[in-house]
Amino acid sequence: MRGPRYATAAQAVSRVRSGQHIFVGSGCAEPEILVRALAARAGELHDVEILHLLTAGAAPYADPAMQESFRHNALFIGSNVRSAVGAGAADYTPCFLHEVPGLLRSGRLPVDVALIQVSSPDARGRFSLGISVDVILAAVESARFVIAQVNPRMPRTRGDTLIAREDLDILVEGEVPLLELQARGDCPEAAAIGRHCASLIEDGATLQMGIGAIPDAVLSSLVGKNDLGVHTEMFSDGLLSLLENGVVNGRRKTLHRGKVVASFCMGSRRLYEAVDDDARFEFRPTDYVNDPFVVARNERMTAVNSALQVDLTGQVCADSIGPRFYSGFGGQVDFIRGAARSVGGRSIIALPSTAKGGTISRIAETLAPGSGVVTTRADVDCVVTEWGIASLKGRTVRERALALIAVAHPRFRSALLDGARRLGFVYPDQRPWPKEGRPYPTECETRLVLSDGTALEVRPLKPSDERALRDLFYSHSESTLIARYGRKIRCLTRAQLQDFVTLDYDRRMALGAFERRGRVARLLAVARWQRTSAAQEAGAAFAVHDDYHGRGIGSFMARLLLRHARRCGLDRLSAEYEGANVGMNGLARATGARVVHLNAARRRAVWEFTR
Repeated sequence: MRGPRYATAAQAVSRVRSGQHIFVGSGCAEPEILVRALAARAGELHDVEILHLLTAGAAPYADPAMQESFRHNALFIGSNVRSAVGAGAADYTPCFLHEVPGLLRSGRLPVDVALIQVSSPDARGRFSLGISVDVILAAVESARFVIAQVNPRMPRTRGDTLIAREDLDILVEGEVPLLELQARGDCPEAAAIGRHCASLIEDGATLQMGIGAIPDAVLSSLVGKNDLGVHTEMFSDGLLSLLENGVVNGRRKTLHRGKVVASFCMGSRRLYEAVDDDARFEFRPTDYVNDPFVVARNERMTAVNSALQVDLTGQVCADSIGPRFYSGFGGQVDFIRGAARSVGGRSIIALPSTAKGGTISRIAETLAPGSGVVTTRADVDCVVTEWGIASLKGRTVRERALALIAVAHPRFRSALLDGARRLGFVYPDQRPWPKEGRPYPTECETRLVLSDGTALEVRPLKPSDERALRDLFYSHSESTLIARYGRKIRCLTRAQLQDFVTLDYDRRMALGAFERRGRVARLLAVARWQRTSAAQEAGAAFAVHDDYHGRGIGSFMARLLLRHARRCGLDRLSAEYEGANVGMNGLARATGARVVHLNAARRRAVWEFTR
């Protein structure tokens, strides 16, 4: 069989005719030499459709001066075509990324000519698609005519990346540096988001994440984790250090054990050198990598994706700013739904709390008019900003709204709560958000492992913990209620419950100890203080689930509470209790409190801080 012939770029693209559909290779594998040669024919061509995913290079065909010659159709909108799409000079086709190869093969997205970039051929005459397989393989199979820019600098990657010589029609020699994606500078907000996301990632998890400041921050926060795997649409340089230090080894993956599975990568020359003929990496098409049923075969699948805006019910807009299209669906829904089906899987939407220099809240009452919902409220698991984690799966709309307001920027929280009241998402008499106080004290987040190995998460309470606090209250025996409240009480009012969890962490503070079973967290103990009329003093209270008395939970939480009280400038903390309360007597002794006998029945434990 006769193979393809070599030609110049101009000779190769002379095969393009008016009215045809042209596919251009993706990401940093964009064949720029061929693209420039095609653009040079603008004066000879009419109504040529240019189709591709995100590309990192120039897009001259999107220039307004060429709109009679070319019409671009974006399957994912990059910065190089965003203004053209916004002006109506280019098209956008919303689609799930795992479906694109099928759309190409079926002819619903027709391809007459495919312009791609490949490596040099091997001894058997096979070329590698290198750093981008994604939908290119399907385009090559579907196109009537394939033109390949042969670049010796394109790495030969492992996986489903090979193209036979007979599948190509014209070869164009084009040795040029590959396009590179520069890492963004350090960002405090991204670093905080990265730390919060990392706290949700378990040892042995398989990760999916994108490219940019937040994914890089997540990756840099994973040092200290063990046996992580990767099954992702794309990756960049941030993954390399975790591979080098053994944090990512794929040892516990349940699909493609030991392999980093992806459909493309974008980054630096160092990244491209790393993936060259390295058996640790397997590049496969998106109809495999992004298929939610394939994704779900990875146990503990953890998907981390970004968003432009999230409303108070959990709806996620990721492809538009109002009605103006910004990017695309990409693989977000593919991986979120795959992670939901995975054994032990979870998904995270990570975004900064504000936009436009802090003037706009990305956590919104409702999505901006015209915004599209990429990920539905029923799909969303966790939302993370620099202010913390909002866990939404299985939560009511009221709990969702409160959890999301808690991770919004503090300057927007009161307005968001007012909006939630107006929309009927929360109680009409929902307690106002504290206007003053301290940021949520992440330094109080810790773990306690009991003698039997039970691990508890200890953290400050949030407004969204109201249901957990209510369940703890109704678990108390009559004797515990009397010991805690001084009398048997039948219920806590709605106002009391709200009061107990709406905290400013300065005048009022509360810690909760949670036992997590799978994705369910049960509140087992609470320790709190509230400033009295004397500014440097506070009254304290403690409650532990009846089944967990005498196991050291109360004294552990008391010590943590005392440290926070001291940091808040308190001079004294005190708690009154019944003298027969064995638990409080033990807690007072364990934490070095001075015990005052008020009368025959009542005592007061007093903790004083020396400065």
